[in-house]
Amino acid sequence: MSTKLKGTIYGVIAAVSYGTNPLGALYLYKEGLNVNSVLFYRFSLAAIILAGIMLVQKKSFVVTKKELGILGVLGILFATSALSLFTSFHYMDAGVASTILFVYPVMVAVIMALFFKEKLSMVTILSILLALGGIALLYKGEGGSTLSSIGVLLVMLSSLTYAVYIIVVNKSTLMMSAVKLTFYVLVFCMLVIVVHSFFETNNHLQLLTTPTMWIWTAMLALVPTVISLITMVKAVHAIGSTPTAIMGALEPLTAVIIGIAIFGEVLTIRLATGIVLILSAVIIIIAGKSITPLKLHTAVNNVGRVLKKYFRWK
Repeated sequence: MSTKLKGTIYGVIAAVSYGTNPLGALYLYKEGLNVNSVLFYRFSLAAIILAGIMLVQKKSFVVTKKELGILGVLGILFATSALSLFTSFHYMDAGVASTILFVYPVMVAVIMALFFKEKLSMVTILSILLALGGIALLYKGEGGSTLSSIGVLLVMLSSLTYAVYIIVVNKSTLMMSAVKLTFYVLVFCMLVIVVHSFFETNNHLQLLTTPTMWIWTAMLALVPTVISLITMVKAVHAIGSTPTAIMGALEPLTAVIIGIAIFGEVLTIRLATGIVLILSAVIIIIAGKSITPLKLHTAVNNVGRVLKKYFRWK
């Protein structure tokens, strides 16, 4: 299996697993847990799982001071992103928040172009536009309701810090396994949450008191944390920051599928069209340099036909 194919598979797994965040969070909110408690147990259990993996594999926990500094920065970035996103669920629909969160691939591409002189190819630009178009269709804002300004700002902060997190992982000099890197990031995340809980009057850490709480916390620790973060690191190292970020389009797509399968939401033409655009963006970014101008032109025409059909149906 080629490095690019492995990286692509890792990117898809990372995006899909990270897209399950709202599922676990909303159930825990219903059980009465606050944001700090949900994230503290999520990060703590995930760190314990990774520590167990390292012990079984007999991996060293030793890191240098320089590595610890970089890992600390990564921990602060990821904790800030998680806190912002999970808090936004109290101000807007989790699906809408997950949709807006997808601006982070654009942020990654722009930051890489501005600060690291990475060229934005036509393929990359088209992928970003297609994905954003799909996300816009997935956004359920046809009722004319106004989104919470605080909620939007929180999600934008989450997007920015997650974008910077991906870039730091890619550009840092850390030479360690994805498991070890993720373990230390989660330890720092846990510390950030503990400190944050001291400064919020109504958001102190709570105990997990029911089996349901433990089950959903374990799900959050394993799927959108351990699995997602490890595969994301592997994807970034294999194919780079921008392609990995663009494949994150599968995150809100996952939220839509969860909504249909678990919460009985209806698959409308609008949603179906958005899904087609997102999958097109992912396929194009995966194909990469193998796309010729003729294939690119054909792809644009096909997408145009899909959009025409959508607006005709509408």
